Amino acid sequence: MRTTVDIPDSLYRDLKSKAAGEGRSVKELILRGVEIELQLTPRRRRRPVSLPLVRSKQPGTVALDNAKIFEIIPFP
Repeated sequence: MRTTVDIPDSLYRDLKSKAAGEGRSVKELILRGVEIELQLTPRRRRRPVSLPLVRSKQPGTVALDNAKIFEIIPFP
């Protein structure tokens, strides 16, 4: 399939220089980049987030400072 992509002149010069240095064509270099990009984007499964339960004598209000947070949540 053919497609048209606008590449800035300075980027194209760098691309062409790299391709020549590797003994490849610009097309080969672009296709390799597309293939790598498609391999590196697997969908990650999201894990459920476990949040700490903070008890309060008055539900809806919690008075916390940094010291109290460090007591409640174990930080490495």
